[in-house]
Amino acid sequence: MLRQHSAVPIAMGELFNNPHEWLEPVSERWYDFIRIHISQIGGITPAVKVARLGEWFNIRTAWHGPGDTSPVGHAANAHIDLAIWNFGIQESQDFNEITREVFPGTPIIKDGYMFVTEAPGLGIDIDEEKAKKYPLPDFNYDWTQVRKSDGTPVRP
Repeated sequence: MLRQHSAVPIAMGELFNNPHEWLEPVSERWYDFIRIHISQIGGITPAVKVARLGEWFNIRTAWHGPGDTSPVGHAANAHIDLAIWNFGIQESQDFNEITREVFPGTPIIKDGYMFVTEAPGLGIDIDEEKAKKYPLPDFNYDWTQVRKSDGTPVRP
């Protein structure tokens, strides 16, 4: 119903985790951008499959890339964007120097564009020795907290 009354492009899918959640909305063209979180659907291969499905229905991608997604996740998003025909827009963030130190190869945002390195794979690494210099603060992440500090799983 919203689609029939609006010319504004619609993005949806941030909480979709299963093909049954996006198949009908994509095939019925209920929105313009699919906004799936790559790690929640199983990674790069399922994301590319979703993008290919979207091609058939003129649905572009807008992978979910909030501030709590790691530089590795943002690199994965960017590499998928570069490999598909129906890239639309990319939600992202510009990481600080400490993050770039711990994650060499973190994508860089310049003049509104995201740049990835030409290193193999996702072009990003994790420097565990440098990460030890910056322990995570003891913080309750509320809805993103899935384990207690002792490792016990909890519901978000």
